[in-house]
Amino acid sequence: MSGETELGKLLVTLQPVLLREEFVFLTFADGSYGERSNLRPIVSVRESEGLSLVVPRARADEEGLAYESVFRAITLNVHSSLQAVGLTAVVARALADRGISANVVAGFFHDHVFVPVDRSEEALAAIASLSRSRLG
Repeated sequence: MSGETELGKLLVTLQPVLLREEFVFLTFADGSYGERSNLRPIVSVRESEGLSLVVPRARADEEGLAYESVFRAITLNVHSSLQAVGLTAVVARALADRGISANVVAGFFHDHVFVPVDRSEEALAAIASLSRSRLG
C-alpha cells in the first residue's frame, strides 16, 4: 500500500482524469474540523485563520455562500507514495509554464490538482503530455 516513489515510473503512469464537478474553496473563521459537513467537503484543512474547505460549487450556491474562483479537479490516478519526491514539482511546473494556477492536495493514494475551470481542459492536456513525453 505504500505506493510508487520513483519519479520516472510515476510520470509514465500518471493517468490524469478531469472530474466533471466544479469546486470552490471556502474558509470559516474559528471553524473546527467536522463542521459544515452539510457542504460535503472533499478537502478540509484547519489553518490558523480558520477552517478551509473545498466543496462542490453546487453546494456552495445552494447555501448562498460567496467564493472567489471556480475550479475543476484533476486526479492523478497513479498510486504515488507520500514519500515520493518531485511529482508535485513536475506537475506544477508544466502548468506554470502555461500560466495555469495549480492547487495540489495529496491524499493517501493519489494527488489531486485543482485548476481554474476555464483552463481545465488545457491543464489536463499539459499533465497528460508528461506521460507521453516519457514514453517516447
